Amino acid sequence: MRKIKKALISIYDKKNIKNLLKILDKFNIEIISSGGTFKEIKKLGFKSIEISQYTNYPEILGGRVKTLHPKIHGGILMKRADKKHKLESRMNAFSEIDLVVVNFYPFQKVLKKTNNQNKIIENIDIGGPTLVRAAAKNFKDVTVVTNPNQYDEVIFQLLKHNGSTSLDLREKLSSEAFTETGYYDSLISNYFNSLQKNKFPKKKLFYANLVEKLRYGENPHQEASIYSKNSLELIKLNGKKLSYNNYNDIFAALNISKTLPRNKGTVIVKHANPCGVSASNSKIQSFKLALKCDPLSAFGGIVSCNFKINKKVAKEISNIFFEVIIGNGFDKDALKILKKKKNLRLIDSSKVTTNNNLDIVSNFNTLMLQSSDNKKFSLKDFKIVSKAKPSTKTLKNLIFAFNVCRFVKSNAIILANENSTIGIGSGQPSRLDSCRIAINKYKKFQNNLNGEILAASDAFFPFVDGFEELVQAGVTAIIQPSGSIRDKEIIKFANDTGTKLVFSKTRHFKH
Repeated sequence: MRKIKKALISIYDKKNIKNLLKILDKFNIEIISSGGTFKEIKKLGFKSIEISQYTNYPEILGGRVKTLHPKIHGGILMKRADKKHKLESRMNAFSEIDLVVVNFYPFQKVLKKTNNQNKIIENIDIGGPTLVRAAAKNFKDVTVVTNPNQYDEVIFQLLKHNGSTSLDLREKLSSEAFTETGYYDSLISNYFNSLQKNKFPKKKLFYANLVEKLRYGENPHQEASIYSKNSLELIKLNGKKLSYNNYNDIFAALNISKTLPRNKGTVIVKHANPCGVSASNSKIQSFKLALKCDPLSAFGGIVSCNFKINKKVAKEISNIFFEVIIGNGFDKDALKILKKKKNLRLIDSSKVTTNNNLDIVSNFNTLMLQSSDNKKFSLKDFKIVSKAKPSTKTLKNLIFAFNVCRFVKSNAIILANENSTIGIGSGQPSRLDSCRIAINKYKKFQNNLNGEILAASDAFFPFVDGFEELVQAGVTAIIQPSGSIRDKEIIKFANDTGTKLVFSKTRHFKH
């Protein structure tokens, strides 16, 4: 146990400090505090010594230097059982500081509010993290508090142990303190790397907050949690707790729906793969056409709409078993209908953005990072290479199919009609097999289609066989990346069969 006789308090977030001050006062603990904190403590009716008075040295450089003083850091870092340390403390007239309560300038909040570099730089805290690191290093003798959420735990121990804290608590708080300084430094590091447009520095720091611990991972024997760089932008409005697999499917669905034309898109996902996608002016048709692509696979899946879900759509959705419904908001009638299923998770994604994301894969203590494949396509990204030319409408439908294709596990083949998928072949080692799966889905679930049957491939056809399979199934236009040594053979086959062929300048594998 370590008795607390003197505390240093220097906080930006002054929430709930009164509760802690009451207990410090109860045990006659002397308080040292910095300028703004000193004023707050005085305002709340408690005694304190201002740091400049304690050190007999003024705050300088507009407040940039307040707590960086040997008398402060000597009092924190002094080993209580070390005779040399005790001798030096007497010779240099500094005394033990047993409790350090510090939280930092709100660098992350300022980053969100402004691009003004001067304001951002001035909110890089120097003294606070230095105090915290010193106290955390000397946890055997010093208690360090870095968050108002820790006050209750410290108060409980002080009351229980008559003004003292246990080694277990000090070690725990030390761990949390180093995590806090590490997190804070990573924010600053990432900010400066962003200024330099350096996505892949020699040393990469990550920061994230725990959103929640999950019941388990992909399987019950695996542990799992979810973290977020900021607060998680998904808002759960109803239903059971989300699982690891739910989150995987949610992110897969959102990645697609956020790239579809606004207020038109519906995506149905199962096991992180789309099993139906549609972009229609009619919201109800958008959902129905997405479902029609593969209603069997859709059972127990996830629906994501990039529009506000209304009563009509909610009624249709409620007829089928889904795990999660994502909407760009829900109207009151829709919520009333969908909330009748107590376990159905309803997610509002209206605040979710997908800009400047980095995708991360971790295996065997390595991290692989890449920029997200969410580039917006334009007509200049494609080249018509066949004699038969697609109409503007057909070309836009091909680009819709190609956009969906990049979110399907490779090898990926999409069959589409009127901005809706009608067959999806995914995750096969053979592109030919993916063609056959997509064709079988199309033949199984579609009938009386108007317009052309189109196909998209996430990479080039290395041989004519897959291309031929699609044409024999009734496909009249195909979009694929170029780059094969057999591109000329593919173009010739397209011309021989009267198939419209469009080449993309980019490939879109998803492994």
